[in-house]
Amino acid sequence: MPTPGTTRRLVWFGVPLVLLAVLAAFWNWDWFIPVVESRGSAAIGRAVTVSHLHVALGRVVTVTADGVAVANPAGWPEGDPPFATIGVLSVQVDAEAYIAGHGLVLKSIGLDNPRLLVAETKDGKANFRLATGGSGGEAPKIGDLRIVGGDAHVVIPAMKAEFTAKIDTRGDGDTAELVVDAKGTYAAQPIAAKLVGGALLSLRDADHPWPVDLTIANGPTRVALKGTVADPVAFKGADVRLRFNGPDMSLLEPLAGFPIPETATYRIAGKLDLNGFDRIRFTDFTGQLGNSDIAGTIDVDARGTDAKARPVVTMDLRSERIDLTDLSGFIGGTPGHANTGSKLLPNTPVSIPRLNWADIHLRYHGAHIQGRHMPLDDLTVVMDAVDGRISVHPISFGVGKGQLAGNIELTPLSTRSVHAKVDLHLRNLDVSRMMAATHTFQGAGSVSGVGAIDATGDSLATLMGNGNGEVKMAMAGGDLSSVLVDLTGLQFGNALLSALGLPAKTPVQCFVGDLALQHGVVDFRTLVLDTGEGITNVGGTVDLGKEIIDLSLKTDSKHFSIGSLPSSIDVGGTFASPSIRPGMEVAARAGAAAGLAALFLPLAILPTIQFGTSDAEDARCGRLLRQAKASGGAAR
Repeated sequence: MPTPGTTRRLVWFGVPLVLLAVLAAFWNWDWFIPVVESRGSAAIGRAVTVSHLHVALGRVVTVTADGVAVANPAGWPEGDPPFATIGVLSVQVDAEAYIAGHGLVLKSIGLDNPRLLVAETKDGKANFRLATGGSGGEAPKIGDLRIVGGDAHVVIPAMKAEFTAKIDTRGDGDTAELVVDAKGTYAAQPIAAKLVGGALLSLRDADHPWPVDLTIANGPTRVALKGTVADPVAFKGADVRLRFNGPDMSLLEPLAGFPIPETATYRIAGKLDLNGFDRIRFTDFTGQLGNSDIAGTIDVDARGTDAKARPVVTMDLRSERIDLTDLSGFIGGTPGHANTGSKLLPNTPVSIPRLNWADIHLRYHGAHIQGRHMPLDDLTVVMDAVDGRISVHPISFGVGKGQLAGNIELTPLSTRSVHAKVDLHLRNLDVSRMMAATHTFQGAGSVSGVGAIDATGDSLATLMGNGNGEVKMAMAGGDLSSVLVDLTGLQFGNALLSALGLPAKTPVQCFVGDLALQHGVVDFRTLVLDTGEGITNVGGTVDLGKEIIDLSLKTDSKHFSIGSLPSSIDVGGTFASPSIRPGMEVAARAGAAAGLAALFLPLAILPTIQFGTSDAEDARCGRLLRQAKASGGAAR
């Protein structure tokens, strides 16, 4: 028989063992579901529910939750699925590391059949903005992340986007990869994207940069990104090459997140540097834009300055060869094409919000302007857009040894219009270079002048149609050649010179132009050509708003002879469809003027004349030169 002492010892040890056995038999980790749901809901500011909970204790604790769901925010439309559901969520926690004071180490996270609804309503309310807030403590260290059968449905009406993405991980250890396939629409264009990322185990492993291979086809736009990212969670430390191509860079706007003008067909590749979402640099890129090449660096600092949060964009661009038609999208035209509509001046409205999206600093140089009939040699642009105000100082074209330069200020007046001020300077424009563009005539000398325009409007067409200002040009000496040939052909140019009573080449004593712009109408106050044969005067107006021409040209011969009676030529019509009407008094020359139905621009009649002779060489020219030089061309 057991002694009383033995009995007492059996009771002391046996009862706890029985109680532990009973507890183990009836224990249910689901008792802790309310605690888990409460903590999870508080952490993200959203209702979290769990169907079942399992825990396996040990040096590494494994927590498994079945049927996890994260609700949409309060007030979300009924009938939609939850923001997220997970068939099985498993987390392995390194208990030994936590006890040793090494923080929370999650050795692995497993997601089986996760489903996401990433959506916005039409009024901009989003279900994916979680109130994570953060406790200010050290973030947990995450090891491996495994996803099986993941699926995301994305609906963003503001971006005209709706697509689905299949998400999985494949492989183990160092060979594991994250694979995402997406299909649907984005920016109202069909989109297909594929991401192959490295092992999610290395997401925060600075010693092993995370490899990424991303391809996107968004409508006709193609984007490829390949390389490594040191910290993809923080979006830092990228060593990747970015390539993109398509028919129009403005289609990149939804992908880039900032405004881009319409362009010609392009292909560009370069290095992408990332410093979080605050700083992005696209460096050493090269490519083709229409018939032009393009290279340089673009730096986007999303942090802005201390005084304002607007991003700061710095662009240093260059081209060895440039076709100016490729840049017409920047002024509202159609890149790569001449305007063939009823209006020649672009009427695309200026987008005031686009002017305000960032502070932009641009430096651009085009070394060689190409084009058989283009008398311009190179292009330099220095532009700063700060607080929505654009300052171009200057835009400069080289013409031989001379220069055509302008300073432009654009200031937003409202959400629909801007105030524009333009100062122009013609400095010794090389006549030989301009004549070389005709491929028919030669010339020598230089042309100089000044001008200014002050206008308000919402497009280039309305700015010119409302503008005020003036342009003055003064030249003396040289000889006359038919610059008309460049735009209208040899037959037309000779016909007009014949109708004016002038040979194709004649000595020039003086040429002076003084044009006024008032409310969009150019008034030819003075446009006089004094040659060895006669004096030609041009008078009338050109309405830039309506694009209507109403000019009269008259030549008075210096040497009377039969058939040299004073005659006039009327130039009328529109910019898109001009006409030249010889008067009845030149009927005898009608045969020579048979080709006058060709295209004509009013300023194309300007001759090529050498500038630089003294005022004393011709009293009339000297007087006009002094008058033109005195005002300096400033707008009043």
